[in-house]
Amino acid sequence: MFEHFHTDTFILLAAILFIAGVITTKFSSRLGLPSLVLFMLVGMFMGSDVLGIIYFDNAKAAQMIGVLALVIILFEGGLQTSWKSLKPVIVPSLSLATIGVLLTSGIVAATAKFILDIDWLEAILFGAIVGSTDAAAVFAVLKGQNIQSKLGATLEAESGSNDPMAVFLTVAMIELINIPDANVFRLIVDFFIQMSVGLLLGYAFGKLAVYALNRINLDSSGLYPVFATAFALLTYGVTAFLNGSGLLAVYLTAIIIGNADIAFRHSIFRFSEGFAWMMQILMFVILGLLVFPSDLFTGHVIVKGILLSAILMFIARPVAVYISTWKLGFTNKEVLFLSWAGLKGAVPIVLATFPLLSDIDGSQLIFNVVFFVVLTSCLIQGSTIVTLARKLGLNEQKKSTPMHSLELVSLGKANAEMIEYEMEEDASIVGKTLQEITFPEGSLVNAIIREEKLITPTGNTVINAGDFLYILTSRDRKQQIKQLLSEKNTSEISG
Repeated sequence: MFEHFHTDTFILLAAILFIAGVITTKFSSRLGLPSLVLFMLVGMFMGSDVLGIIYFDNAKAAQMIGVLALVIILFEGGLQTSWKSLKPVIVPSLSLATIGVLLTSGIVAATAKFILDIDWLEAILFGAIVGSTDAAAVFAVLKGQNIQSKLGATLEAESGSNDPMAVFLTVAMIELINIPDANVFRLIVDFFIQMSVGLLLGYAFGKLAVYALNRINLDSSGLYPVFATAFALLTYGVTAFLNGSGLLAVYLTAIIIGNADIAFRHSIFRFSEGFAWMMQILMFVILGLLVFPSDLFTGHVIVKGILLSAILMFIARPVAVYISTWKLGFTNKEVLFLSWAGLKGAVPIVLATFPLLSDIDGSQLIFNVVFFVVLTSCLIQGSTIVTLARKLGLNEQKKSTPMHSLELVSLGKANAEMIEYEMEEDASIVGKTLQEITFPEGSLVNAIIREEKLITPTGNTVINAGDFLYILTSRDRKQQIKQLLSEKNTSEISG
């Protein structure tokens, strides 16, 4: 009976936490706060210091849940990343993810040494923990916003690729603290090996996943999203096992999958989005449970946390962004925005559990101050990013996306697929009626979404620029359809 009661209670509490997490997303937009802040507050509120419903102090379990959640969140973020928008900002993104993280960590470490009154290695450890921009926070805040694509792509690529640098610095500092005579040169070589292995396996698993998703014929379309997610977990597991950067590999794999022509694309994307939200709620609630408000909101932690947060937001991040994006094509307004958008989130808190598990002196103080810095960053920066972009004129016209989803979910054995395609202005078939277009045999235009309205197509329906066409076709005709829809109007080009 005790075991059954324990299990039932756990399921009930999990349901309450998820429902509370989902409901807070409705309030986050009205309050102007990032939802992840409210997720953490839900965890803190239900913890032992407030309601006392859940007592949780297992840093190891929090770390495992955090890493798993980051894998899912990075995978979903990579799926949504357009290679077309990413390609022009690769250089500044990598510069921010490496040079930027090093500079930010160094400046914070120099001040943390005196503010926290700790040794230099511990100060550098603190700087390493808070030095990176958090992917979960950035993806959550920028999702659905009309920030200029160049800036959005830069921030997403930076946050998706800078976690390996933060992890490396954190682990390296812990090793140097525990083993003072550790070989620094070997640690640096290990970093480049981790990056190389991560890039190589990320690319390999991405190509393998695309091939497998398009070749395998599963009985249910619902299995395709599970299959894709399994590749994300496999990519991380194998890469980490081979001493590579698993998070970098997952992000690269997701980018390759997201920009490829894959079967049941919408099912995979929608499943990944929902799963990422679920893991985000779980992760931030768990991290909220891990901290004890009675230890966090003390004069000692608050004063030191505010000072370090101010240095991080107003000095360290801006200096790092300015130097790492020097002469890379950004205006002063864009540099200012990138500086302010360096959100902290789950990654620093998860990394702060590493010193706890390694019994580093002052690890509890480091954890509490890191949590306070993250909370401050989310509250102040996260709630003002969109407003700052609007004030600086860095918004762009919001791209309309179809509100309808017309994917057939029962075609697993039929070798057929529904294709969605947005018509460009210079497409050769724009301005033509459907009966004037020679579609491959067996292909049928089922629906057209125009200005968020559903149009039932007939032979006399004219294709307009911006239309979303939903075409049912067999998989062997898929490439012909893509080629037809992507053909350009040669008369306009020559003119």
